[in-house]
Amino acid sequence: MTRSTMRRAARCMAVAVLVTYATAAGLMGSPVLEAPAVAQTMGQVPGQSLGGVSDTEFWRQIRRGVVGTVSLPDKQAAVLVQSEGDNWRAMRNGPVSTFGGWVLLAMIVVLAVFFAVRGRIRVDSGLSGRTVERFNALERFTHWLTASSFIVLALTGLNVLYGRYVLMPIIGQDTFAALTYWGKLAHNYIAFAFMIGLALMVFVWVKDNLPSREDLTWMAKGGGLFVKGVHPPAKKFNFGQKAIFWVVVLGGTSLAYTGLSLMFFFDLKVFSASFVLLNLFGFDLPTQLTALQESQLAQLWHAVLALIVTAVIIAHIYIGSLGMEGAFDAVSTGQVDENWAREHHSLWVAEVKGEAPPSAPMERPPAE
Repeated sequence: MTRSTMRRAARCMAVAVLVTYATAAGLMGSPVLEAPAVAQTMGQVPGQSLGGVSDTEFWRQIRRGVVGTVSLPDKQAAVLVQSEGDNWRAMRNGPVSTFGGWVLLAMIVVLAVFFAVRGRIRVDSGLSGRTVERFNALERFTHWLTASSFIVLALTGLNVLYGRYVLMPIIGQDTFAALTYWGKLAHNYIAFAFMIGLALMVFVWVKDNLPSREDLTWMAKGGGLFVKGVHPPAKKFNFGQKAIFWVVVLGGTSLAYTGLSLMFFFDLKVFSASFVLLNLFGFDLPTQLTALQESQLAQLWHAVLALIVTAVIIAHIYIGSLGMEGAFDAVSTGQVDENWAREHHSLWVAEVKGEAPPSAPMERPPAE
């Protein structure tokens, strides 16, 4: 074959390839070379994989928690992105932890200032040496069961919220991890002892903690806490003790309910109406909350309420130990000095001893 023949054959093959390519492009109805331009200008891709939906709208729906379908047993996996988790984390690590830290610190500072100014509240008439039974064995058991379990719950809960910032730099990551693990187990199981204590508190003391008109006098005189020698009449429990009782009972019940929901992950259906208020504070919640969103709100409420109750209990521990002479005997031996009882619970002493109730608040000059 001569060179000229070979060149003519090559030119014929080239023309045939071009004709075939042009024919195929015409049969497809759209120029192949224009596909990249279409994809760049109209938000489409070859094959119509996204149709007319842009990437922006696609991810917006995912971030808003659109629910797909899955064959997994856990149907929550159908939600690719649960954006409320970011809001929960920001709220927990921001306002909740900051608020709780300031509340606890403020309570300690207030008590320290009160002690420095007022000092320990003494028995103005002096100890008589005679005692009156204030709490029997069941009442003392109820107090210490509730108190000891709450202390463990408070310490382990505070460790979850603040431990990484306070303890971990001191004891190290490994020790902190082990402490937090065992603390979490203790928190879960000792919570049931606290719940039993709450039930016993209601059974034993609810009748003595109902409001009465003597509470108004007690509040008007500040319970005699700020003025020496002034002791408003009170029954077995004064207004301050009644307030602590209801804070512990109602707050503890709410803590128990939300705590159980977090342990067993059941839908509370009590926070659904709160989404309107939470939206005002930056949450982007849907009108119908899922079980996971309910749990996130339950955890926030659990933390906030626990911090408030802990602050109240700190004040209770102070006044029942360092703050008031003779008060600790009531929960240690169950016996209190008669003069202490007459100064702080005069109506109760009169009832126990069958005496006529005092007609006016007891006011004694402070002992020299």
